[in-house]
Amino acid sequence: MMRRALLLAAALAAGCAAGSLRGTGDLGVVIERASGRVLLVETTGRSVLGEVAGLGDLSHASVVFSRDARYAYVFGRDGGLTKVDLLRGRIERRVIQSGNAIGGAISQDGRLIAVANYSPGGIRIFDAQTLEPLSEVPSTWGDGAQRAKVVGIADAPGERFVFSLFEAGEIWIVDATDARHPRVTRLANAGKQPYDGLVTPDGRHYIAGLFGEDGLALVDLWHPEAGVRRILSGYGRGAEPLPVFKMPHLRGWAVAGRYAFLPAIGRHEVLVVDTVSWSEVGRVAVQGQPVFVVAEPGGRRVWVNFAFPKNGVVQVIDVPSLKIVRELAPGPAVMHLEFTPRGEQAWISSRDGDAVVVYDARTFAELARLPAEKPSGIFLTSRAAMTGF
Repeated sequence: MMRRALLLAAALAAGCAAGSLRGTGDLGVVIERASGRVLLVETTGRSVLGEVAGLGDLSHASVVFSRDARYAYVFGRDGGLTKVDLLRGRIERRVIQSGNAIGGAISQDGRLIAVANYSPGGIRIFDAQTLEPLSEVPSTWGDGAQRAKVVGIADAPGERFVFSLFEAGEIWIVDATDARHPRVTRLANAGKQPYDGLVTPDGRHYIAGLFGEDGLALVDLWHPEAGVRRILSGYGRGAEPLPVFKMPHLRGWAVAGRYAFLPAIGRHEVLVVDTVSWSEVGRVAVQGQPVFVVAEPGGRRVWVNFAFPKNGVVQVIDVPSLKIVRELAPGPAVMHLEFTPRGEQAWISSRDGDAVVVYDARTFAELARLPAEKPSGIFLTSRAAMTGF
């Protein structure tokens, strides 16, 4: 740990002494979940630049980036919101804003950070520059005395945040144009126990996965007045679901051309959906329960990791044929995968292998194996330019 910190300080000092500058387009962070740290990485030379410690409970951490890709906002499970300066390699600001948080989002214009909270339920909105709290939207439901857990938060065009209420079965759209007085649109009857959600890359649709029943909930953000539309209802009808060892993540949902690929809860399948009709057009049998289903930036292939017990494998699906064309073994307990912006590299974390493994996405050759202590999420700064990330 000390060696990494010294290397980062030396690199920064050398850069300043030489009067040189560096961009942030090839930077990223890797969550070291057991240690409350993030590694600072760069993808050009595939190396670790240093680390930043003191980020609290990162057991379910997520990250968004400022629009200039200089700052990473880290959302911790302990309610911590931390602003990390990637160029200086240090914590810029940190607040504990709740007792239990589950992610966050940055507004379209980069001015606002919204944090989704389990306890107390709701979202809190902060100034992205100072982390000053601006407003709170409690997730009250039923008789008004209860608060639901907020899940699946994502940014949407028009300075909006969209999220789901787990116990209430609702989807809310918050217009934060006036951040101190946000306006809330509540959409009921989303389905039983929405557990995660995403905004499609074009920013038009919000989709929530349902844990309590087969199917998904779809909202057209161009026409929210139309309410929630159910899609893929009963996709597992007639089959007994398997025990769910780890919840799949829709944020890693793959959109490749006209088709979307998503994990089926409690099944060894990846569902293929037409994004025009929002109907199922195929399934791909895989070796375990999928967790993340991630498309290469060019959309030619989709990479899938899995829940315990078969979680040391990544399978690669060829989109035109819907066939598995490669199986990789990065190490035990694969947690996450991320592509570089143009898709030439795949970065994969192996928690129990204490490593981040970098593959050539074309040849599948291993390019690097970087030491990391119990790594989980990998977040590259290219996300700064993506809606919903």
